[in-house]
Amino acid sequence: MAHRVFIAINFPKGIKEKLYQAKSEYSDLPCKWTRRDNLHLTLLFLGDLNDDEVLETCKIVREVGEKYTPFALELNQITYGPLKKMPPRMVWANGIPSKELTMLKNNLENSLYEKIQKDLNEENHQFSPHITLARIKEWQLRQMEIDEIPQINKEMSLKTMIYSIEVMESELKKEGPEYTILESCPLLN
Repeated sequence: MAHRVFIAINFPKGIKEKLYQAKSEYSDLPCKWTRRDNLHLTLLFLGDLNDDEVLETCKIVREVGEKYTPFALELNQITYGPLKKMPPRMVWANGIPSKELTMLKNNLENSLYEKIQKDLNEENHQFSPHITLARIKEWQLRQMEIDEIPQINKEMSLKTMIYSIEVMESELKKEGPEYTILESCPLLN
């Protein structure tokens, strides 16, 4: 059986609540907002894995997590994303890349590639830490006059400690993706 798998950082309820407030600030924007409970930061998207690959992935992520201590993550801006894409496709909460976050992401990528020989998506190599707040309905956006499209470039300062990374499964459903944590791997070092 195939599982659509990714590695992510999940956030405490209070951070998710603050991020979700963007929905009311940009209610004129034609988009589909990410459900509050689904807000996360993707470290790696692995795609479809079989049962054995999922077990091996959980083991590897656990081992990598044990090499790191908890670290701070700061979210500093809400913008359109990906950066420089026009028309914009999403609304993002951007994170400040830190040495710890980049090292963790690279270690996960190298370890997983080495063990499961999975061709990792090119998107994974251009890591820009962000949380997808909404996906823009491009056709509806094109119907709007330029001056009707809200400008999104909001500064913010949300800080949180990261204590674990999760192996997640995404099941695509009509009402939107449903995420399940397959394994939560604490940062222990």
